[in-house]
Amino acid sequence: MEDYTQDYLLDKRVKIFQPQNGYRASTDAVFLSSMIANVKKGDEILDVGSGTGAISLCLASRFCHSDIQIKGLEIQPELAELSNLSAKENGFDFLKYIHCDIKNKPDFIKNCSFAHVISNPPYSENDMPSPNKSKALAHNHHGFSLKEWINFCIKMIAPKGYFYMVNRAEAVDEILSAIHGKLGHIEIIPLYSKINQPAKRVIIRAQKDNRTPTKIHSGFVLHQDNGEYTPLAHQILREGKSFDDIKTD
Repeated sequence: MEDYTQDYLLDKRVKIFQPQNGYRASTDAVFLSSMIANVKKGDEILDVGSGTGAISLCLASRFCHSDIQIKGLEIQPELAELSNLSAKENGFDFLKYIHCDIKNKPDFIKNCSFAHVISNPPYSENDMPSPNKSKALAHNHHGFSLKEWINFCIKMIAPKGYFYMVNRAEAVDEILSAIHGKLGHIEIIPLYSKINQPAKRVIIRAQKDNRTPTKIHSGFVLHQDNGEYTPLAHQILREGKSFDDIKTD
């Protein structure tokens, strides 16, 4: 295993191990984790393309007393190994990471069996890849389009289950096209780096077997002019609150 660092999420409530020079989690993962709600006893959650495990580690912290199971699927073996170390270090025995390519998933990962499917997929097919192989694999699609990635996620969702994704704002058309007719109750949450700037990221939340009309939220501004987190962003990124606990629209 390559050299790694010991870092923290949610104001040091969650410990996470990450490659020193490879792919490392961003605030996108923590924001996306805040979107999961309606978790019930016995629910199974799937993190597709789990990376260093930031999304599911934050979820495990929020729902550690809820009697649930969380699985992460990750194509890079060293990241899956580090994520399992993180889960063990935090005492999350209900959280497991599996090294696999979603184009050839293990048989025990069953279709239509997860109440919640969440994903922070590679963002681009056309950007110049990083010279760091781990970052390049995490950030750029390789023979697997965003539409195919979303189709895989949808296949994993149980009836009435939920889908959550973060991606670049310009991918909204592609995401909505991929889920059209398959998911409903679509919510779009823009993420703004600072006020009066265009949204760079967007979060999508949707539900299977639900035809409620689409809703566009006012979104979140992450940083104040002085570079510090806004009060709302601080509640999610530091206090570990959910989107539904603090949303204002």
